[in-house]
Amino acid sequence: MISSTEIQHGKILIVDDLEANIVLLDRILRSAGYDDITSTKFPREVCELHQKNCYDIILLDLKMPGMDGFQVMAELKDIQNKFESNDYLPVLVITAQPSHELLALESGAKDFIHKPFVVTEVLARVRNMLEIRLLHKKLQNYNDTLEQHVQERTADLQESYLETIFTMTRAAEYKDEDTGAHVQRISYYCREFAKILGLDKDFIDNIFFASPMHDIGKIGIPDHILLKPAAHTAEEQHIMQMHAAMGADILGKSKSPYLKMGAEIALNHHERWCGGGYPNDRCGEDIPLAARIMHICDIYDALRSKRPYKTAFDHQRSIQIMTQGDGRTHPDHFDPVMLAAFKVNQKTFYDIFESYAT
Repeated sequence: MISSTEIQHGKILIVDDLEANIVLLDRILRSAGYDDITSTKFPREVCELHQKNCYDIILLDLKMPGMDGFQVMAELKDIQNKFESNDYLPVLVITAQPSHELLALESGAKDFIHKPFVVTEVLARVRNMLEIRLLHKKLQNYNDTLEQHVQERTADLQESYLETIFTMTRAAEYKDEDTGAHVQRISYYCREFAKILGLDKDFIDNIFFASPMHDIGKIGIPDHILLKPAAHTAEEQHIMQMHAAMGADILGKSKSPYLKMGAEIALNHHERWCGGGYPNDRCGEDIPLAARIMHICDIYDALRSKRPYKTAFDHQRSIQIMTQGDGRTHPDHFDPVMLAAFKVNQKTFYDIFESYAT
C-alpha cells in the first residue's frame, strides 16, 4: 500500500482566482504535513504546469473568470486524448454550489470539497485521493515495465504482477470494508462457473484474475454516496452508476489479458440480458461473455452479503430471488443458458461462499 510519508510528499497544485482561498488551503495542508504545494490564480496555466510537473492532485476551483474549472478539465482531458494517455486525471474540484457536483464528476473530477472549507473534510478527501492517485501511478509504472519485458515474463514476475492487481483492487475495498471477502469469492465463483460452461483454459485463467477488478471504479465514488446506509436519491444513484465506466477507464488500453478482460467486465457487469442495465443499455449477446458470467456471480454474492443498505440473505432465499424475482432482481436479467447452469450447479456457489465467508 502507500505509506503516510509518500502521501505527504504528494505533489499538490491549488488553482483558485482568490488569493485568500489559496492561502487558506495552503495553510490547512501544510499544517497536516504536506510539503510539496504550489498554486496559481490563472487557470490557463494549469495544463502547462501539469504537463511539466505531473501533479498527484489538483485542487481546482470551478468558478473563475476567463476560464472556469469545467473548461480546465476539458483541456486536461484533450491533452490526455492527444497523447493517448490512460493517466488518472487527479482533479478535486472546489465548489460552493451543490448543483455543480454531479456535472463536475461527469466532467472528469474524482471528488469535490465544499466552500466554505471544513478542515476535516479537506484533509480526508485530499488524503483519500492522493492514496488512490499514487496507487494508480504504481500500477501504470508496473504496466510499462511489463510491456517492455513481456517476452521475458517468468512465473515470479507474473506473481508480482498479480499482486499489484490485488493492490489496486484493495484500493476500492478500503472504502467499503464489507466487500473484502467479496472480491476473493468472485474469483472462485467465476473460475468454477467458466469451467461448468465448458470454456477454454485461457478464458478460465483470465477471468479468475480479472473478475476481482469489477468494481475498481468505486475508488472514484465519494464516500458519502458509496457508504450511504439509506436509499440513494436519483442523482446519487446516477453517480454510483458511473463506477462502471470509471473502472473501464482505469483498466483500459492495456496489453495485459487480465486488465483487458477486467475493463470489459467493469464496464458491462451491470448490463442485463433483457436490457435496462447500465451504463450502455446493452442486451443479449451484445453483452460480453465474461460480463454475463460476472453478473450472475456478483448478484448471488451481493444477495448473500451484508451491505450498508441491506441485510444478508441465506442461500435458498438468494436462489429464489434470482430464479423467481423480487421486484428488484428478475430472472430475465440473466443469460438464460447461464441461469439454467447456475440452478443446476448452485451448490458450487454455496460451497465457495461458505469457504470464504470472511
